[in-house]
Amino acid sequence: MGSKDCPDVTGRREFLSRLPLAVTGSAFVLSEAARGSDAPAGPAGPPLPTIRLGKHRVSRLLAGWNPVLGYSYMGPFMDRHMREYFTLERTVKFLQDCERHGITACQLGHSEKAIGAVRTLREQGSKIKFLCLHSGRSGAAPVEKVVADLAPIAIVHHGGATDSLFRTGKSNEVRDFVKRVRDAGVLAGVSAHNPDCIKRVADEGWPVDLFMTCFYYLTRTPEQLQKAAPEATLQIGHYSFFESDPLSMTEVARQVDQPCLGFKILGAGRRCGSQGAVSEAFKFAFEHLKPTDGVIVGMYPYFQDQVRENAQNTRKFAKARA
Repeated sequence: MGSKDCPDVTGRREFLSRLPLAVTGSAFVLSEAARGSDAPAGPAGPPLPTIRLGKHRVSRLLAGWNPVLGYSYMGPFMDRHMREYFTLERTVKFLQDCERHGITACQLGHSEKAIGAVRTLREQGSKIKFLCLHSGRSGAAPVEKVVADLAPIAIVHHGGATDSLFRTGKSNEVRDFVKRVRDAGVLAGVSAHNPDCIKRVADEGWPVDLFMTCFYYLTRTPEQLQKAAPEATLQIGHYSFFESDPLSMTEVARQVDQPCLGFKILGAGRRCGSQGAVSEAFKFAFEHLKPTDGVIVGMYPYFQDQVRENAQNTRKFAKARA
């Protein structure tokens, strides 16, 4: 959105970089037009570069699901704002807009909203593909139910759960999960924030089809944070985004054979102070990942047309690889 509709937002997602101050003020007020109208028909640009995940070909840019769930990593006010914005109807429209801009896959989680959105999209002829994160914990839906409800092309062990299980000596639970997913007939993946988890899975030769690799190691323990060498961080609340983390994770991603999907390439909104900063983040990601890798980016179209802008950055900086 331009400054006419939202005069306090002067750059792409600058709202997010200012959030600690913004959320303490008055409630957000925007017109319905500023929140987005019906998307025009037809494609919004040339196809995006693609990569291969198993037998599937997907765009190198995938839509993330955290904003839909209300996980902003910015605090409870922004969490609530996102949850209230992303009704089922708006979630469907958002994914239709992604598809129109050439984004052919979305990472989501198993929930009633996800089930409803997928069902509606399929009824309306959408071909967008889904990858599902799953904690693997006993209280979560069985893998077979996830497959039946969402028909994902892949199910990936949740990064936070992966880091925790590896730290407590229970990595075998993650490996057993990978086997259950493969037995269910879909691609199996492992997500992690700690690059050492990705490296260990690869070194031990686990039968995984893909990785999801967080650009920031957000699951460090308090003890690890105290021992970490002092360096500039992008910090809001209890999340610490170390400047050196993206280099550490992308170095590991380049060493593994499987496709890697980098996520939080924008530091959960902390790399969004200007359009130039966003472009630099996309440029870094695609230059430091393999040509067979992609990125997952959460998008919040309330203030700006982030879908279009992210697609443009992907066309500019990514290259296709068969």
